[in-house]
Amino acid sequence: MAIRQVAVIGAGTMGSGIAQTFAQAGYAVAMVDIASEQLQRGQATIERSLTKLVEKGRLSAADRDATLARIRPATSLEAAAGADLAVEAVFENVAVKKDTLGKLDAILPPHAILASNTSSISITELAAAVRRPSQVIGMHFMNPVPVMQLVEVIRGLQTADETVATAMETAKRLGKTPVLVNDAPGFVANRILMPMINEAAYTLMEGVATAEAIDTVMKLGMNHPMGPLALADLIGLDVCLAIMEVLHRDLGDDKYRPCPLLRRMVAAGYLGRKSGRGFYAYQ
Repeated sequence: MAIRQVAVIGAGTMGSGIAQTFAQAGYAVAMVDIASEQLQRGQATIERSLTKLVEKGRLSAADRDATLARIRPATSLEAAAGADLAVEAVFENVAVKKDTLGKLDAILPPHAILASNTSSISITELAAAVRRPSQVIGMHFMNPVPVMQLVEVIRGLQTADETVATAMETAKRLGKTPVLVNDAPGFVANRILMPMINEAAYTLMEGVATAEAIDTVMKLGMNHPMGPLALADLIGLDVCLAIMEVLHRDLGDDKYRPCPLLRRMVAAGYLGRKSGRGFYAYQ
């Protein structure tokens, strides 16, 4: 199936990045967020990102303007009505995602695919909440979306072969590298990444080393481009905690128990870069 029009639901860090990526690849994009302030921030983020590419000589000013013209911001889900593909990038909460997908299911044309950008929630469970479960799939983009190459394409129990083929081909058209994985808690990326971040938080909590020392060991000793605590700040500590809770609950193994320090920091509102404070302080 050919994808021509796309709707992205959510204009936060991930949603705005996904909308930018589709628009740069030539797709008409409806970017929807019920909060007008968030929608404005998402638009501003996209404009800054594209302008930086122009300044670096990686994008022409004309292409920047054309990309921005392809993005239609809206505060109503009705803007998604004509989409061939809808990608939800709302808060990492199963009830919120089910509600969003259910509303999209009632609006989108019969052929349209429903994709979730979930980091860890079961695609099989989300698909069971709509009337077209065979057309539901996971498309887990990495942050920052315009830069990162990987897209985890997650197949639920009900997902049809045609849906998988369309999602894989669409990711390739975005210039990404899609990797097909089966539905399981955390999929592949976060099944491996989040326990490492969680263990780094335990190491800090137990006083083994400072945050800077922990991150330096992983960067210089393991050749990671960014230390796990700095990466957690980039992802958002609330997101990290939510994923660890999914892993702990669904896999039933205490090795996935979220670090108490991580819980306390989220409770305090120390969410990382987006709040100005996490494991590190930000201006």
